[in-house]
Amino acid sequence: MHLRYSYRVYPTRPQRAALARTFGCVRTVYNDAVAARRAAHRAGLPYPSTAVLDKALITVAKRTPERSWLAEVSTVPLQQALRDCHAAWRNFFDSLSGKRSGARVGPPRFKRRSNTQSARYTRRGFGLKPNGRLYLAKVGDLRVAWSRDLPAEPSSVTIVKTPTGNYYASFVVAVDDGADLAEPIDDPDAETGIDLGLKAFAVLRGGKTIDNPKFFRRLERKLKKAQRALSRKQRGSSNRAKARLKVAKAHEDIRNRRDDFLHKQVATIIGENQAVYVEDLNVKGLARGRGAKSLHDAALGRFLRLLESKAARAGRTFARVDRFFPSTRLCSVCGALTGPQGLAGLSVRDWACGCGAVHDRDGNAEINIRREGQRLVAAGQADT
Repeated sequence: MHLRYSYRVYPTRPQRAALARTFGCVRTVYNDAVAARRAAHRAGLPYPSTAVLDKALITVAKRTPERSWLAEVSTVPLQQALRDCHAAWRNFFDSLSGKRSGARVGPPRFKRRSNTQSARYTRRGFGLKPNGRLYLAKVGDLRVAWSRDLPAEPSSVTIVKTPTGNYYASFVVAVDDGADLAEPIDDPDAETGIDLGLKAFAVLRGGKTIDNPKFFRRLERKLKKAQRALSRKQRGSSNRAKARLKVAKAHEDIRNRRDDFLHKQVATIIGENQAVYVEDLNVKGLARGRGAKSLHDAALGRFLRLLESKAARAGRTFARVDRFFPSTRLCSVCGALTGPQGLAGLSVRDWACGCGAVHDRDGNAEINIRREGQRLVAAGQADT
């Protein structure tokens, strides 16, 4: 199993200049590779291999006046840019042929300077010093804020510059499956279903509710104000650059708060439960309709991915219940389908079944999801 560990790094002014050159060279080589393969497609020629592009776009290009500045940076991130381009084309063709599951993947596009910048180094291009510094070829020793120890020797590191100007080092490390195994919980009640929603972010066993923090909604006014100020600045001016930075910081603030919330909730749920059962929501489909902004703000899809990953690493049982399972309509007492349904039933939070049972909408759904998940696991049919 491969995991990523990210840390904040603080390059000096000369190191920031060296990293800027590296980011620019990586972006140029990647864009040249995309252009070369597009030109081959238009001419009806076979796509040039990575080895051919390596020689043409790096080795030979360094000797030309137009690309001589490629020699100022390490070759390692330039070669990785070609491999990234090759992987992007392969994913595109596998998506077209049906070999790649999931949503359709488009062809590679040119990288822009205004987005997040990154450069990846393999073991030939970086090293960890005994004093805690991170050495990068042709950049130097970077100061790293080590918030936690790496569990193993990293195989690669990606230096990332965010739109707000912050730098991060993202290490890839290989760990054994079950390296984070948690102590098993013998309590039979230490299992929960999770009913996700927008009114309450999640409802767990026993009616425990996780409130929806609505980070974007709470900071939307601040973001609108920053975007309005940006739209009024003259293009190319220093004031526009300052306004763009304010917008980027607002977005980063929202993202950081949301990620912190998701990771904390996932850690709590996995720590308290031996088994977790969730509904396999079609988040992309739901986000196309009414309430799309609120669905994106809740990040339900990311929450489910984090929960599944953490459960696998901790040795917990995780199962997905089919999205068409009528968890809301089904009475958890008698099993009759008498609950609210459709758009008209979204406003119904409490309902009574003909058997006399009175249900809270979300609490009843959690019970049904948990029971169905337990059944699937017992029958060996769980989609984990």
